[in-house]
Amino acid sequence: MARDEKIDLLRTVPLFHGLRDRELERISALADIVDLPADRRIMSQGDRGAEMFVLVSGTAHVERDGHALGDRGPGDVLGEIALLDGGPRTATVTLAEASRLLVLARREFNALMDEFPEVRLHILETVAHRLRSLDHDAVH
Repeated sequence: MARDEKIDLLRTVPLFHGLRDRELERISALADIVDLPADRRIMSQGDRGAEMFVLVSGTAHVERDGHALGDRGPGDVLGEIALLDGGPRTATVTLAEASRLLVLARREFNALMDEFPEVRLHILETVAHRLRSLDHDAVH
């Protein structure tokens, strides 16, 4: 994939909306774009997380303890919790259809967070939103 094409693709990901070209170029250098087939498991609950995924296109099915938590689609971030705390994956994620993903490994993820605090804030807000949505009866 050409560099300009990759940057154009990054512009379509909500996580990176509002970032300047310089920042998108840095993310482009740090991240890989991969195309994976349907039914590919990209993470398993309990395993150590070595990367974070942003779903660029396609759909992913998320489950915990064998119970469906729902599907994620383009723009959704997957696997960031394990990268934030270095702990095990909190869910199993399987691609429901052929998908394109942006992949950031742990070292690159940490470099990106250090360089771009606005991306760090967005990811932390995403994690907080997910934690709140797990308990609908909780006072928010």
